Amino acid sequence: MHLSKREFLAATAALTLAASLRSANAATAINYWHHFASQSEMAGLAKIIQLFAAANPDIAVTQESIPNSEYMAKVSSAVVAGGRPDTGMVIAERFADLTAMGALVDISERVSKWSGKANLPEGRWAGMSHDGAIYAVPAYAFVDWMYYRKDYFEEAGLSGPPKTFEEFLTACRKLTDPAKNRYAFGMRGGAGAFKYVIDVMEAFGSPLVKDGQAAIDKPAAIEAITFYADLFRKEKVAPPSAPNDSYRQIMEGFRTGQTAMIWHHTGSLIEISAALKPGVQFATAPMPAGPKAHIARVAYAGNGIFKDDNVEAAWKWISFWGETDAAIALLEATGYFPASTAALKDERITSNPIYNAATETLEFGRLPNSFVGAAGWSENVVNPTFQSVLTGQLTPEQAVDRMIEGLEAALR
Repeated sequence: MHLSKREFLAATAALTLAASLRSANAATAINYWHHFASQSEMAGLAKIIQLFAAANPDIAVTQESIPNSEYMAKVSSAVVAGGRPDTGMVIAERFADLTAMGALVDISERVSKWSGKANLPEGRWAGMSHDGAIYAVPAYAFVDWMYYRKDYFEEAGLSGPPKTFEEFLTACRKLTDPAKNRYAFGMRGGAGAFKYVIDVMEAFGSPLVKDGQAAIDKPAAIEAITFYADLFRKEKVAPPSAPNDSYRQIMEGFRTGQTAMIWHHTGSLIEISAALKPGVQFATAPMPAGPKAHIARVAYAGNGIFKDDNVEAAWKWISFWGETDAAIALLEATGYFPASTAALKDERITSNPIYNAATETLEFGRLPNSFVGAAGWSENVVNPTFQSVLTGQLTPEQAVDRMIEGLEAALR
């Protein structure tokens, strides 16, 4: 599913008008806070609201998009000062902070009576539960994987994607040709870099937190940071812009042929498929395994109830996302993988080889780290610290010392 800008704007306008008409006639009106922002995400959300309205004509859903960087601040303000939404998006990385501030309503009893629960294995609920209580319904997952230029691999004589960090480095050396402005790896050194820094640390055997205490293994972490940073500093297999590259830059680099591999997740599939031909120019593969662990995140995102008003309508809305038609509608618009096992059996997934890497990753993938203060430490300590290693302002050892100090402070 790919909408032109004109089609998207027309659909959004029609959706807004329909929502206002339903709101006037419906018995119950509820609102939904989320941080969807892209054209494809909004198209997927519009389709889900449309499907929900057809099944629940007595409920009107009004959506509000909040920038991802402002979402937690707005929720926190609403909890303290009033003005909570009826429902809102809940991602695993922020779940601990949301429950700590008392933002979510316990839905355990409703979930236990819900027929859709059977399609969501126990692991799906881990990032949405606390102290035995469930606070959100898993809706979809961001499954980490690697995109690689299949045509570049064939040209370089590489038989397939790398399965280990060692094979990854070998492939990087073969695929890089600065004279052609071609680099093997679109490294994310700017905003969002922390995710892959943490993953590489764990792949080299360093945990982050154990029993509520900072548990970074300094030698393992230094080895990890050295390996990862050296892809840019020593091996020069990443573009010169890498220290400042965030999502948009790594995507453009891959789409335009500057880079041969990028690490991301299923959520960017639609964008890449619009520029390159799946199975011909590019393919997907599981993330390569590190020397101590095979790390790839399966980050479930869901929806929760933020206040008791209109709770029946709110429950119908958040549980509707678990329906197969809703899950497939979002997948087709965005590439976001369904959380429901019923949806994963749909032929639209099983018959498409581009999804095989995600299905394989579901077997070993880990939930993102979730502890109070995790988001702040990741964004404000790990990210700038690693960036300083790339630019030569810090050594890997100094960087790890700062990460440990920052983690200890975040956990106090």
